[in-house]
Amino acid sequence: MVAQVRRHPLAAQTAELLLARIRGGEWPLGHRLPGETILAAQLGVGRSTLREAIRELAGKGVLDSRQGAGVFVTALDVTDDWDVVLRRATIAAVIEARIAIEAEAAALAAQRRTPADLRAIRRALAARATHGVSIDAHVDADMAFHRTVIVAAHNDVLTQLFDSFLPRLRVAMIDMLKIRPVPSESADHEAHIRLTDAIAHRNPSAAAEFSRTHLTQLKAAFS
Repeated sequence: MVAQVRRHPLAAQTAELLLARIRGGEWPLGHRLPGETILAAQLGVGRSTLREAIRELAGKGVLDSRQGAGVFVTALDVTDDWDVVLRRATIAAVIEARIAIEAEAAALAAQRRTPADLRAIRRALAARATHGVSIDAHVDADMAFHRTVIVAAHNDVLTQLFDSFLPRLRVAMIDMLKIRPVPSESADHEAHIRLTDAIAHRNPSAAAEFSRTHLTQLKAAFS
């Protein structure tokens, strides 16, 4: 047990050294690392420690050990957990990501939506038009509308990406609307009607443009 406790920090340090060299550009993306014997000698560690370090970086998606072929660089840095990334991100950055996702999703929805999808979008559109509700309820209804559009794109990756943004976005939207209400609720809702109509009429370019314009205006409100 004592030997394992001592070895673990050494393996972690070795992993950090390897990662530093990868970040520094010594081994480009897709490049094969030197052989185990050579690399262990360069780092001044035993082969078992090196293997442990490689396993650690493989678990983080940086390296890939391929039997009979060697160890390859599959990422140039460790990717933070989504929750960490979103906590660090500015709301403007989150909205920029939404623009990229939702404009494409709107275009796909216009191409792929089913009658059931369109009914769901229209129900969500009607729900967000309710007047006199709390700010929290309005934001939830708005998020629900945008999610129905993304679901209508029939791309699970886009839906999961949007869902990952929701908690961060919801809090920011509520905070903003408490300080700075939407200048014109009717104009804001009209933008959502235009998006719905473009999807209903199977017009991908118009749907993408309406989505992009609306979200760009939203981003400007946060600046």
